[in-house]
Amino acid sequence: MSYGIVSRIVTVGAILMLASCGGGGGGSGSSPGSPSANNSQPALANATALADGSKVGDDYWSAGSTQSGGTGQPVSGLNCGTRGNIYTYSHLAIYLNGKALALPTNIGTVGPTMAAQTGCAYPVHTDDESGKIRMDASTGASYTLGQFFAIWGQPLTSSNVAGLTGMPITIYVNNGGQLSKYTGDPASLVLPPHGEVSIEIGSPLGQIPTFTWTDPPSFDPNQTVLTFGGVVGTAHWADGNTSTGGTGSDVDGLVCASGMSEVYHVHAHLAIINNGQWLALPKNVGILSQCNYEMHTHDQTGIIHIETPSVKNFTLGQFFDIWGQTLSRTNVAGVTGTVVAYINDNGDVRRYEGELRDIPLTSHRDVTLQIGTPVSTLATYNWYEPQ
Repeated sequence: MSYGIVSRIVTVGAILMLASCGGGGGGSGSSPGSPSANNSQPALANATALADGSKVGDDYWSAGSTQSGGTGQPVSGLNCGTRGNIYTYSHLAIYLNGKALALPTNIGTVGPTMAAQTGCAYPVHTDDESGKIRMDASTGASYTLGQFFAIWGQPLTSSNVAGLTGMPITIYVNNGGQLSKYTGDPASLVLPPHGEVSIEIGSPLGQIPTFTWTDPPSFDPNQTVLTFGGVVGTAHWADGNTSTGGTGSDVDGLVCASGMSEVYHVHAHLAIINNGQWLALPKNVGILSQCNYEMHTHDQTGIIHIETPSVKNFTLGQFFDIWGQTLSRTNVAGVTGTVVAYINDNGDVRRYEGELRDIPLTSHRDVTLQIGTPVSTLATYNWYEPQ
């Protein structure tokens, strides 16, 4: 199962307001090192409905793993590699004196290098600030909270949670609506699929917030075939750059050159869907008679070629600037309406709620821009090997 990224930002105040009303649920039974019932424990608050990926809490930690965490090497028995294609999740919420702290994005994801141009991800990682820990479910393995913190590079003990110390620490687990207090070693807590782990540091909450998530559309079981020189969708724009796009000079730091070295050579895919109609991305964007930009298209399949001498951060905004087109939450290359973005990395799919221009374009990443009417499914692709 796959899960995607968000439609709105949830403030700490809204979470705590919802946690103060409604609720219910409780656990039963106990054993050392496992969730156990406690008569004094709080109840579950009524669930807050969110689109998958919504930011939950205030910023506190920096994005990504720390230098002592997962940077590509094996960590706590887990390897960093190609993302799996079947995912589940467990939700982690950390509260400091009653305030929610946002779990950082990109914990356990490693960007591309010259040696590993696709980058890698650990089987437990974050893609956003929703608090969801995405777990590779393709092998049936289970994962612990300690493994996730090791990949994050943060301490996790009964007295230290990611550097927060000197206050009482209490952990609750909501598994299928049953709330239990966890009394064992925090690092040994097995992350419950579709469950919620809440860590209270300092002052306790009166009720434990819980969430229901609206997921992205499912994948289309029929793959879209991408063939060199092919067309996917209906022609809508003229080929090549517009008059306001790249004319040979640098664009956003990207150069146009003839005979450029292609030591770093990867490809991403962009699909633009307007009220259910797939609009074909034009060919020869970024290709001029005298030079090619480091990002360009050769055909109308939607494949964006990235060919350059060295690793850089390539973004969707840079591509649109080379093309000479607008990209915003209400305007995609002159097609207007409410824009929703989905990102798919080999089955790790999520709704993206950040700045559209900042979406990184990485190897075999599929970006779908939905304008207007919601799509019923998200396409998957049978790629030709682009040159």
